[in-house]
Amino acid sequence: MNEAGTTDAVARLEAILRALGDVAVATSGGVDSTTLAALAQEALGARATMMHATSPAVPPEATRRVRDLAAARGWRLEVIDAREFEDPRYRANPADRCFWCKTNLYSGIAAATDATIVSGTNADDLADWRPGLKAAEAHRVRHPYVEAGIDKQGVRALARHLGLGDVAELPASPCLSSRVETGIAIDPADLALVHAAETLLARRLGARTLRCRIRRAGLVVELEPAALDALDDRARDEIAAAIGALPGGARPVSFAPYRMGSAFLRPAQARHVG
Repeated sequence: MNEAGTTDAVARLEAILRALGDVAVATSGGVDSTTLAALAQEALGARATMMHATSPAVPPEATRRVRDLAAARGWRLEVIDAREFEDPRYRANPADRCFWCKTNLYSGIAAATDATIVSGTNADDLADWRPGLKAAEAHRVRHPYVEAGIDKQGVRALARHLGLGDVAELPASPCLSSRVETGIAIDPADLALVHAAETLLARRLGARTLRCRIRRAGLVVELEPAALDALDDRARDEIAAAIGALPGGARPVSFAPYRMGSAFLRPAQARHVG
């Protein structure tokens, strides 16, 4: 998106936001919702409240990012506990786990404000099966990027336009529960292991995109093909040993190319998992 296109996108989004009046921006700390929060602040000022939910599934650096930006940019910020870990439907990690996650999130936001809830869902997200969108529909959540026809590339252009620095280049980073294979119960200790392992791997390898998946057979380290090809047997053994030394990490470790959403099994697949 060129500068003229970005300027036009900002105008469309600001018009959508102003028409909504008071808004509550569900702000996870990722590029989409953080950029929407910055836009809402510019368009609405004090009529915009940024709502950030903390839980074991939210990486602590995402919370720090939201808090730092709120302090630097004068956002009205409320930090809540969406309490999804008290919901056995979420903890069971079914194929529609995201529905229960978002149901708890939007219910928590709605309990804290009467403002219209807006999300960072962009036009590209509509191409995938996202149960969370059903929860959004039930809570009358609005998706300004979708209404303005803005995709992920457009969001990154907006982040650069708004001077959000490194936010514009953040890799995709869904919640930590997305690393757990469908049907394996969500355990906060497992999520802490995933986060520690991915932090270790990022420091050691410098890879931009990586995942540590929890599967029935053990842990799977997924890396971009170039990073994976660069690992010889010795390096793989050293990584497996380092992960094994983490709390809860004493499990078999294997390696695979990164594949988006590979721990997620759609309903037809999940029925055939023993």
